[in-house]
Amino acid sequence: MTANRRLWLKQIGLGIASIGLTNIKSYASPILSENIFDNLGNDDKIIILRSNENPYGPSPLARKAFVDNINISNRYNWDVATHLISDIAAKNSVKAENILLGAGSTEILDVVAKFASLDKGNYVIADPSYDYWTVTLDDLGLKKNKIPLTSDKKINLQAMQEAINKDTKLVYICNPNNPTGTISERNELVNFITSVPSTTLVLVDEAYLEFTKQQSLCNLIGTHPNLIIAKTFSKIYGLAGARIGYAIANSTMINNLASMQSNTNNSVSVLSKLAAIASLKDDKFVYDCYTLNKTARDFTISELKKLNCQCIDSNTNFIYFSLANFKKDYFKLLENNNIQGTRFYEENGKWTRITVGKMDEMKKFIKALQ
Repeated sequence: MTANRRLWLKQIGLGIASIGLTNIKSYASPILSENIFDNLGNDDKIIILRSNENPYGPSPLARKAFVDNINISNRYNWDVATHLISDIAAKNSVKAENILLGAGSTEILDVVAKFASLDKGNYVIADPSYDYWTVTLDDLGLKKNKIPLTSDKKINLQAMQEAINKDTKLVYICNPNNPTGTISERNELVNFITSVPSTTLVLVDEAYLEFTKQQSLCNLIGTHPNLIIAKTFSKIYGLAGARIGYAIANSTMINNLASMQSNTNNSVSVLSKLAAIASLKDDKFVYDCYTLNKTARDFTISELKKLNCQCIDSNTNFIYFSLANFKKDYFKLLENNNIQGTRFYEENGKWTRITVGKMDEMKKFIKALQ
């Protein structure tokens, strides 16, 4: 880091080391003025359990970074990207050349889709899985090959491997998987990645991995140049609205993906980058969110089972469960109690998903169903 850059970073005053942490349950502020965002509501009027957001908000260190640096929003400050990339690389034990920033991991998925679609063929994805981003693949001419989950709702790696052929340009694995919350064991993933031809991209989405104790696959990028890891600050770091994610891959692959961006590493705002830098320093916040999520998740699963709802063991901040034996109108109950949930993901079995909110929100959710 140059002397000028060090001075500039000092002047913008992240000042995060001196912050005293408050009670984590007070982190998340009510959503902005209901007059502006009427459809979103606020803590008093509506419970939002639809998009797997962190109900505790951003880290207090990230909040301070936002507030302290609002006045530099008129500057591009490309050096902030360099600083953040350096911190992300250190966090993941890789080099800066192995990191590409995006406006949420959604942008990362999008640039991977564009790169994979340079040549026509097909792509392989579990069903159901996180597939909203695959519209780009479809529109650019790749044929979707959907592989059903196993009977216990896990990604069927063997079936995915068998589905790969000479025309397969991309295999996508969400781990843990959304919407099911199941996780593929690391050694099985390593074996799978090793079996994939080098001409096929392997995209592993680790958006929810921080809710588990499993090690990232980023240490494999040196030996597997076709491997791309997508990660995000949207979930456990509570920066979904700030839109910041990143890819980890071999340096050549990063350069290939960067060529799909019009302004490499700069689609993310300066404030979001500074908030991410601050978030990486707040291990206590991450641990607290992990612990509170697990407590509320375990409670909710236990109560759903009492209501005859089959639940899949979750490794995330959401729960996948079946309404097949639930005799009431589930979605009407949510509506009547101002709770926003999701939809059916599998009509056969009536499987749906609910985000894990704060404990008081989950108690209200269960009460609404009783």
